[in-house]
Amino acid sequence: MKLWEQFDRIVVFDTETTGIDYGRDRIIEIGAVSLEGGAETGGMDLFLRLPEGRRLDPFIVNLTGITEERLEAEGVEDREAARAFADLLEGAERSLIAAYNAQFDLNFLFRLLQPQGLAGVLKKPRFLDAMTVYKDRRDYPHKLENAIAAYHLEDRAVNSHRSLDDARAAALLLEAMAEERDDLERYVDLFGAHPRYGVSGRRIASVTYRPQPYERVRPLYERI
Repeated sequence: MKLWEQFDRIVVFDTETTGIDYGRDRIIEIGAVSLEGGAETGGMDLFLRLPEGRRLDPFIVNLTGITEERLEAEGVEDREAARAFADLLEGAERSLIAAYNAQFDLNFLFRLLQPQGLAGVLKKPRFLDAMTVYKDRRDYPHKLENAIAAYHLEDRAVNSHRSLDDARAAALLLEAMAEERDDLERYVDLFGAHPRYGVSGRRIASVTYRPQPYERVRPLYERI
Protein backbone atom coordinates (compact mmCIF):
# COMPACT_ATOMS: atom_id res chain seq x y z
CA MET A 1 0.00 0.00 0.00
CA LYS A 2 1.06 3.56 -0.66
CA LEU A 3 1.51 4.31 3.04
CA TRP A 4 4.84 2.47 2.87
CA GLU A 5 6.10 5.12 0.43
CA GLN A 6 5.74 7.67 3.25
CA PHE A 7 6.48 5.69 6.40
CA ASP A 8 9.15 3.31 7.63
CA ARG A 9 7.10 2.08 10.58
CA ILE A 10 3.41 1.92 11.41
CA VAL A 11 2.37 1.34 15.01
CA VAL A 12 -1.26 0.25 15.34
CA PHE A 13 -2.52 0.36 18.91
CA ASP A 14 -5.61 0.03 21.06
CA THR A 15 -6.52 0.74 24.67
CA GLU A 16 -9.01 -0.63 27.15
CA THR A 17 -10.01 1.91 29.77
CA THR A 18 -12.03 2.38 32.94
CA GLY A 19 -14.48 4.61 31.04
CA ILE A 20 -14.77 7.12 28.21
CA ASP A 21 -13.61 10.34 29.90
CA TYR A 22 -9.87 10.66 29.23
CA GLY A 23 -9.56 13.37 31.88
CA ARG A 24 -11.01 11.20 34.64
CA ASP A 25 -10.66 7.60 33.46
CA ARG A 26 -7.45 5.68 32.77
CA ILE A 27 -5.98 2.94 30.63
CA ILE A 28 -6.17 -0.58 32.06
CA GLU A 29 -4.67 -2.34 29.02
CA ILE A 30 -2.63 -1.14 26.06
CA GLY A 31 -1.70 -3.29 23.10
CA ALA A 32 0.13 -2.47 19.89
CA VAL A 33 1.75 -4.01 16.85
CA SER A 34 4.72 -2.46 15.09
CA LEU A 35 4.83 -2.99 11.32
CA GLU A 36 7.62 -2.43 8.83
CA GLY A 37 6.98 -3.05 5.15
CA GLY A 38 3.71 -4.72 6.07
CA ALA A 39 5.30 -7.31 8.37
CA GLU A 40 4.85 -7.36 12.15
CA THR A 41 8.24 -6.66 13.72
CA GLY A 42 7.31 -5.99 17.33
CA GLY A 43 4.54 -5.23 19.74
CA MET A 44 3.35 -4.93 23.30
CA ASP A 45 0.41 -5.99 25.44
CA LEU A 46 0.35 -4.75 29.04
CA PHE A 47 -2.15 -4.45 31.85
CA LEU A 48 -1.87 -1.35 34.04
CA ARG A 49 -2.51 -1.45 37.76
CA LEU A 50 -5.25 0.67 39.21
CA PRO A 51 -4.38 3.36 41.76
CA GLU A 52 -5.14 2.38 45.34
CA GLY A 53 -8.85 2.62 46.03
CA ARG A 54 -9.86 2.72 42.34
CA ARG A 55 -12.45 0.15 41.28
CA LEU A 56 -13.55 -1.19 37.90
CA ASP A 57 -17.11 -0.65 36.79
CA PRO A 58 -18.88 -4.02 36.34
CA PHE A 59 -19.74 -2.96 32.78
CA ILE A 60 -16.02 -2.77 31.91
CA VAL A 61 -15.37 -6.15 33.52
CA ASN A 62 -18.18 -7.71 31.49
CA LEU A 63 -17.09 -6.01 28.27
CA THR A 64 -13.41 -6.85 28.45
CA GLY A 65 -13.14 -9.77 30.84
CA ILE A 66 -10.44 -7.82 32.69
CA THR A 67 -10.79 -7.96 36.47
CA GLU A 68 -9.30 -5.96 39.30
CA GLU A 69 -7.58 -9.12 40.51
CA ARG A 70 -5.88 -9.62 37.17
CA LEU A 71 -4.71 -6.02 37.02
CA GLU A 72 -3.24 -6.34 40.49
CA ALA A 73 -1.51 -9.64 39.71
CA GLU A 74 -0.28 -8.94 36.17
CA GLY A 75 -0.38 -5.17 35.80
CA VAL A 76 2.57 -2.80 35.53
CA GLU A 77 2.94 0.80 36.63
CA ASP A 78 2.16 3.64 34.23
CA ARG A 79 5.86 4.42 33.76
CA GLU A 80 6.64 0.95 32.42
CA ALA A 81 3.70 0.98 30.00
CA ALA A 82 4.55 4.48 28.73
CA ARG A 83 8.19 3.50 28.18
CA ALA A 84 7.19 0.33 26.32
CA PHE A 85 5.04 2.32 23.90
CA ALA A 86 7.73 4.95 23.37
CA ASP A 87 10.21 2.15 22.57
CA LEU A 88 8.02 1.01 19.66
CA LEU A 89 8.72 4.33 17.94
CA GLU A 90 12.45 4.33 18.71
CA GLY A 91 14.70 4.56 15.66
CA ALA A 92 11.98 5.19 13.09
CA GLU A 93 12.63 8.28 10.99
CA ARG A 94 9.16 8.26 9.45
CA SER A 95 6.50 6.76 11.69
CA LEU A 96 2.72 6.58 11.66
CA ILE A 97 0.49 5.84 14.64
CA ALA A 98 -2.86 4.30 13.73
CA ALA A 99 -5.92 3.10 15.63
CA TYR A 100 -9.60 2.44 15.12
CA ASN A 101 -11.29 5.52 16.60
CA ALA A 102 -7.87 7.07 17.05
CA GLN A 103 -9.17 10.27 18.63
CA PHE A 104 -10.30 8.29 21.68
CA ASP A 105 -7.15 6.20 22.04
CA LEU A 106 -4.73 9.06 21.38
CA ASN A 107 -6.34 11.17 24.12
CA PHE A 108 -5.81 8.36 26.60
CA LEU A 109 -2.31 7.67 25.28
CA PHE A 110 -1.30 11.31 25.81
CA ARG A 111 -2.61 11.15 29.38
CA LEU A 112 -0.45 8.07 29.96
CA LEU A 113 2.72 9.53 28.43
CA GLN A 114 2.54 13.13 29.62
CA PRO A 115 3.05 12.61 33.40
CA GLN A 116 6.03 10.38 32.60
CA GLY A 117 7.71 13.09 30.53
CA LEU A 118 7.27 11.03 27.37
CA ALA A 119 4.57 12.97 25.51
CA GLY A 120 7.28 14.26 23.19
CA VAL A 121 7.33 10.92 21.37
CA LEU A 122 3.99 11.95 19.82
CA LYS A 123 5.40 15.09 18.19
CA LYS A 124 7.18 13.39 15.29
CA PRO A 125 4.76 10.66 14.15
CA ARG A 126 1.76 11.27 11.93
CA PHE A 127 -1.69 9.89 12.76
CA LEU A 128 -4.28 7.77 10.96
CA ASP A 129 -7.79 6.89 12.08
CA ALA A 130 -9.06 3.66 10.52
CA MET A 131 -12.63 4.48 11.57
CA THR A 132 -12.57 7.72 9.56
CA VAL A 133 -11.63 5.72 6.47
CA TYR A 134 -14.29 3.11 7.19
CA LYS A 135 -17.00 5.76 7.55
CA ASP A 136 -16.16 6.93 4.05
CA ARG A 137 -16.47 3.38 2.73
CA ARG A 138 -19.56 1.98 4.48
CA ASP A 139 -22.76 3.36 6.00
CA TYR A 140 -23.67 3.14 9.70
CA PRO A 141 -23.00 1.23 11.99
CA HIS A 142 -19.26 1.84 12.31
CA LYS A 143 -17.99 -0.31 15.16
CA LEU A 144 -14.80 -2.29 14.68
CA GLU A 145 -16.83 -5.51 14.61
CA ASN A 146 -18.86 -4.10 11.71
CA ALA A 147 -15.70 -3.27 9.78
CA ILE A 148 -14.29 -6.76 10.38
CA ALA A 149 -17.48 -8.29 8.99
CA ALA A 150 -17.69 -5.88 6.04
CA TYR A 151 -14.20 -6.88 4.88
CA HIS A 152 -14.75 -10.59 5.61
CA LEU A 153 -11.93 -10.78 8.13
CA GLU A 154 -13.76 -12.92 10.71
CA ASP A 155 -11.37 -15.85 10.21
CA ARG A 156 -8.35 -13.64 10.91
CA ALA A 157 -9.54 -10.90 13.26
CA VAL A 158 -11.82 -10.45 16.24
CA ASN A 159 -13.17 -7.41 18.07
CA SER A 160 -12.68 -8.96 21.52
CA HIS A 161 -12.37 -5.68 23.45
CA ARG A 162 -8.87 -6.76 24.36
CA SER A 163 -6.14 -4.40 23.22
CA LEU A 164 -3.76 -6.62 21.27
CA ASP A 165 -6.59 -8.42 19.45
CA ASP A 166 -8.20 -5.14 18.48
CA ALA A 167 -4.90 -3.57 17.42
CA ARG A 168 -4.16 -6.54 15.15
CA ALA A 169 -7.71 -6.38 13.80
CA ALA A 170 -7.24 -2.68 12.95
CA ALA A 171 -3.94 -3.47 11.19
CA LEU A 172 -5.62 -6.17 9.06
CA LEU A 173 -8.46 -3.77 8.33
CA LEU A 174 -6.05 -1.13 7.03
CA GLU A 175 -4.56 -3.70 4.66
CA ALA A 176 -8.00 -4.74 3.44
CA MET A 177 -9.12 -1.15 2.89
CA ALA A 178 -5.92 -0.40 0.97
CA GLU A 179 -6.59 -3.39 -1.28
CA GLU A 180 -10.07 -2.05 -1.92
CA ARG A 181 -8.88 1.50 -2.68
CA ASP A 182 -5.34 2.56 -1.97
CA ASP A 183 -5.91 6.13 -0.80
CA LEU A 184 -5.15 5.77 2.91
CA GLU A 185 -2.28 8.25 2.70
CA ARG A 186 -4.86 10.96 2.07
CA TYR A 187 -6.38 10.34 5.52
CA VAL A 188 -3.14 10.91 7.40
CA ASP A 189 -3.75 13.61 10.04
CA LEU A 190 -7.38 13.90 8.88
CA PHE A 191 -10.05 12.77 11.36
CA GLY A 192 -13.80 12.74 10.94
CA ALA A 193 -15.81 14.47 13.65
CA HIS A 194 -19.44 14.07 14.67
CA PRO A 195 -21.50 16.30 12.36
CA ARG A 196 -23.58 17.63 15.27
CA TYR A 197 -21.41 17.37 18.40
CA GLY A 198 -18.00 18.00 16.90
CA VAL A 199 -14.71 16.63 18.24
CA SER A 200 -14.79 14.35 21.25
CA GLY A 201 -12.00 15.03 23.71
CA ARG A 202 -8.88 17.10 23.34
CA ARG A 203 -8.01 18.25 19.82
CA ILE A 204 -4.67 17.10 18.45
CA ALA A 205 -2.77 20.09 17.10
CA SER A 206 -1.43 18.33 13.99
CA VAL A 207 -4.79 16.82 13.00
CA THR A 208 -7.38 18.42 10.74
CA TYR A 209 -10.96 17.67 11.80
CA ARG A 210 -13.92 17.71 9.43
CA PRO A 211 -17.60 16.84 10.07
CA GLN A 212 -18.31 13.33 8.82
CA PRO A 213 -21.92 12.27 8.21
CA TYR A 214 -23.20 8.77 8.90
CA GLU A 215 -24.00 8.25 5.21
CA ARG A 216 -21.31 8.16 2.57
CA VAL A 217 -21.21 11.26 0.37
CA ARG A 218 -17.69 11.52 -0.98
CA PRO A 219 -14.27 10.94 0.60
CA LEU A 220 -13.56 13.26 3.50
CA TYR A 221 -10.34 14.49 1.91
CA GLU A 222 -12.40 15.87 -1.00
CA ARG A 223 -14.47 17.98 1.41
CA ILE A 224 -11.57 20.07 2.72
